[in-house]
Parts: sequence; C-alpha cells; structure tokens
Amino acid sequence: MTTIINGSSPSITFSDGSAQTSATRPFLNRIINGAMVLDQRNAGASVTIPAAATTYVVDRFFGYADQASKFSMQQNAGSVTAPVGFINYLGVTSLSAYSPTSSEVFIIGQPIEGLNILDLGWGTANAKTVTLSFWVRSSLTGSFSGSLRNSAADRSYPFSYTISSANTWEQKTVTIAGDTTGTWLTTNGIGIRLVFNLGSGSATTGTAGAWAASGAIGVNGSQSIVGTNGATFYITGVQLEVGSTATSFDYRPYGTELALCLRYYLRLGVLFGYAMADTTTMQLTACHSVMRTDPSATILTSTPYGESPPSVTARNGSGSTVASSHLSQYGQSFIRMGGFSGMTAYQPAKVDPNLVELSAEL
Repeated sequence: MTTIINGSSPSITFSDGSAQTSATRPFLNRIINGAMVLDQRNAGASVTIPAAATTYVVDRFFGYADQASKFSMQQNAGSVTAPVGFINYLGVTSLSAYSPTSSEVFIIGQPIEGLNILDLGWGTANAKTVTLSFWVRSSLTGSFSGSLRNSAADRSYPFSYTISSANTWEQKTVTIAGDTTGTWLTTNGIGIRLVFNLGSGSATTGTAGAWAASGAIGVNGSQSIVGTNGATFYITGVQLEVGSTATSFDYRPYGTELALCLRYYLRLGVLFGYAMADTTTMQLTACHSVMRTDPSATILTSTPYGESPPSVTARNGSGSTVASSHLSQYGQSFIRMGGFSGMTAYQPAKVDPNLVELSAEL
C-alpha cells in the first residue's frame, strides 16, 4: 500500500483516500506550560499579586495588578478536579470587591518570545491566522475577555468569550486573523503578549473581534473577577496555534516542557565552586542551560517548601567570611558575588551551598 505525505498539513493520506493526522507536529502550541504542570518558583503555594509588578507564578504565566492584594494566583487553587486530560490548572481568587478606575489593569497572561512566532508573518501581507483555545472555570458567568498585543502595546486584538455555567469547566476557542500591519518582534524580545482580563478600567479596553492601534487588554463591559470578593477563575490547556481550527492540546514530553521553561527561569540548587578572588569579590562558573538573554541573579532567602537556605559563606585559605546580599550575573556563564571580607587576593576560594535563581523572563 502506498502513502502520500501531505507537506502542507500534518497528515498522511493513504492510497484508499483515508487520512490520519500526524502524531508529531513540531511546536504546534506557541504557549509554554499551557497545562500548568511546572511551578518552579512556588511549588503550588499561593501568591498574592503586588502592585505594579509583573509577578510570575506557575512557569511562564504572570499576574499584574495596578493595586496590591486584589487577587492571588496558585497552581491548583481550590483543589477542584481539572478537566479530562489535565491534572493541573492555574487558579485566580479575588481578595476583595474592587472597582478599577478607568486606567487600572488586572490581568494574567504569558509573553511569547518573538523567535517562537517568526513564521506567523504578522505585520506583513502574509500574516497567518491563529486559533487560541483553553479550558476555563469560574464562579461567575457572563462575557469575559482578553487580548493579543504586540511588544509596543500599539497593536491589539481584544477578544471575548462566554462562561455559561458557574463552577463548570468549559472549553473556549477564539480564531484570530493575523495582523497585516504593526510591528511584531521576531527577536528574543516579546513577539506576542497573551492576556486574560480579570477586570480592568474602560480606558484599557476596546471592541471585540478586530485589530486596533492600541494596547487594549480586553473588551468593554466584560466580567470582572476582582469586582467580587472571593470570585474564582481557573484556566488550563492554553494553546495558541496556526490555523483556523483548534486541535487537541499539544502535550510535549515533560523534559521538553521543562527545558522550554528553563530558557526563562531556573534555580541553581547548589552554589559551589572555586574562583579567583580579591578580598571582597569572587567569580564563579555557573553551569546551566543557555537562557533567553543574560539573566538576573538573586540569592534566595527562603524556598516554597518553607526551609531557609544556609547563609552564603566563602572560604579562602583558613578563613571564613559571610557574603552580603550583593550578587550579579556576569554573562551566561558566570556569577559574581561581593560583600565578602578577609579573603586573600587572587587565591582560589570556595562558596558553600546556597540557592540562587536566574531569571531571563520577558
């Protein structure tokens, strides 16, 4: 029996005319960790979103609020059963009944790296259509919204969707014709920013279903999660793919999904090595995967499991000194530490174990 491989779509056509969709289609889903499986930072702990700070919770998904403590985010918040085919979700819980001012924003979302959307051709006459799909559950019903935006926030596509039944998982799909104008980065910067609106002011929203020369993050008059104390919003199975039809969720191997996340954030569980040092600073080789850009480095003073890492100490000869909080990433391969005292210049030095996080988030 002969087969015909269709190069324009992921299918195999057999000689009898039947077809089978290929089981492998490289990087179908442009969303990373769309099934909310990975949570390196918080290990399932709840995070209250502060004011005016992009705060990542589960890997690659952030929360942003113009007012502090209006909602929290947590992997598997509320411990409800995930939709069939999933075991994890991202949960949002409103912490007060708040009415945003016209310019205030309350959102969750994910920025997609430009290198991962370069084939879409957005900003050209050949812009491709994409389809967004996701599973959602809320204690509220009605019309909800979100948007796709470019890095400059001067092009946006506000979309709406309806939740019909409270506290019930529902799958939603939104098909979006590619933008033929505007600037869409195809570098390691933000290519597309996907956001879900949790209740934002009228000056930050727009009309559903059309591209606009604005940074709208949702649709006028859509439902507000932050407007009801204790309201919940759960989401999983987030997928953005080329084409006008939503396909089944693209489950990548766990190791592959983890590697994709490590491009943006990772923890060095042990900081240990030797370096040439002067009396106050030292430089260590940091062995880790290549990240999106030179990351920022932070010494962790606590972990999501509750324990406190040991103090950072450096040993140089027979002496032992304690580091201050000063630490910086030096390129992709080195960590530079300062604030020591009493070390012998230009002699090997050892740093005792500690936890360090490296972030190259968009």
